[in-house]
Amino acid sequence: MLNWLENIYFVNPGLLLLLLLAPAITIWYTLRYRKRYPTLRLSNLEAVSDGTSWRAWLRRLLPVLRTLTICALIFALARPQKTLQEEEIIAEGIDISLVIDLSSSMLAQDFKPDRLEVSKRVAGDFVSKREHDRIGLAVFAGEAFTQCPLTTDHKIVQEFLANLQCGILEDGTAIGMGLATAVNRLKESLAESKVVILLTDGVNNAGYVKPLTAAEIAREFNVKVYTIGIGSTGDALTPVSRRSDGRYIFGMARVEIDEDLLGQIAEMTGGQYFRATSAKSLERIYEEIDQLEKTEIEVTSIKRYTEMFHPFVFLAFLFILLELGLRYTLLRSIP
Repeated sequence: MLNWLENIYFVNPGLLLLLLLAPAITIWYTLRYRKRYPTLRLSNLEAVSDGTSWRAWLRRLLPVLRTLTICALIFALARPQKTLQEEEIIAEGIDISLVIDLSSSMLAQDFKPDRLEVSKRVAGDFVSKREHDRIGLAVFAGEAFTQCPLTTDHKIVQEFLANLQCGILEDGTAIGMGLATAVNRLKESLAESKVVILLTDGVNNAGYVKPLTAAEIAREFNVKVYTIGIGSTGDALTPVSRRSDGRYIFGMARVEIDEDLLGQIAEMTGGQYFRATSAKSLERIYEEIDQLEKTEIEVTSIKRYTEMFHPFVFLAFLFILLELGLRYTLLRSIP
């Protein structure tokens, strides 16, 4: 019943106020019935105990059927319609590849609880806002690989983001490898805009693809790169070595980010370089990128209406037919 009422719209809803007349109609019929069929008081019921009392019950049903007929006709006159709405997206969105550093320094605790956890949370919030975009995820440390190919299934991307952790790759910072991996996924994209958001907290020290070479490849395929250097200024509590059981040993170390390199990559590809020194500043950076990479999505809204008054007309016909049938057959009275 609830499913049937879903998306029901009345063309003439004001006519539904006529339903308030239903009690008045019922009272009028009751008074008329009592006037036409007055009560006869008897000392006992032996004279009328021949089993014909069912007629009296059926006669009381007549005003109910007439009232139901009127109510059904009122609903039909109000013209209920079922609305079906469709949205067709005509323009394509943006293809975005997130590239996140998984080197051990991303566990530095100048962000709470650490740089990686904050990066994952903020990136996840960014993904949830990009409704019409395809988004992919690449990761790098001493090497790089695609964690999630471009997809419109943002829940999958967010799951991959949530499960990222340091130590799954050989340690190091191969910025060029990370960027080249993302560009390789974007190069054949037919989207109007192709974007890489590369986040790192260090200096390139690994990989066989140089960062500027990767930037040239990105420019060749019209891929815009936004670079983010994450880390506070000065010293931070950072992993400095690792035990045999895999646990990290933390110590104070200087925050070093190759801002010149990240700035060059962004400039070469038409993007921008940002520096995040706190969780709040990282959130603002993603918000700014979100605003910079807005594409107008042309949406055509199609509404279709299905008339739903037919069942009410059928019910009204059924009620009046039943009433007339009873009145002129079983309940027929001789004047």
